[in-house]
Amino acid sequence: MKITKIDHLGIAVNSIENGKSFWSDVLGLKFEGAETVETQKVTTAFFPVGESEVELLESTSPDGPVAKYIEKKGEGIQHIAFRVENIEEALQELKDKGIKLIDETPRIGAGGAKIAFIHPKATAGVLVELCQRD
Repeated sequence: MKITKIDHLGIAVNSIENGKSFWSDVLGLKFEGAETVETQKVTTAFFPVGESEVELLESTSPDGPVAKYIEKKGEGIQHIAFRVENIEEALQELKDKGIKLIDETPRIGAGGAKIAFIHPKATAGVLVELCQRD
C-alpha cells in the first residue's frame, strides 16, 4: 500500500455553521463549501490547509455515525484520512494482514472520492479512513 499524504482530518461538529466561524474567521482558512452525503447521513465542509484539508462533519440524522460519535465522545477529531494510490489494493493488503475493516470494499464519499474505513479496534482507537481521489 502506498500512502501519499494525510488527505484530511475529520472533525465532528453539532453545526457546520457554528464550527466554520472558527476555521474561517479566526484561522483564516478558506471555506470550500458544504456537501451532503446522504448514504453516510452527513454534511461535510472542507477547509484546505496546504496539501491537506480540515473536514467538518455534521450529522443529518440522529442515528448517523457522526451523531453517535458526538453522543459518546463530544465534538472533536473523529477520524484521520490517508490518501492512497489504489484503495482496492490497500484494502486487500490490510485483509491479508488480518486487519479488521469497517469497509471491505470502497464506497463513494464527499467530492466523489473512493473511501473505506479501518476499524478503530485495529488502530488503538483511531478511526482511519483510506481515500483515493482520481
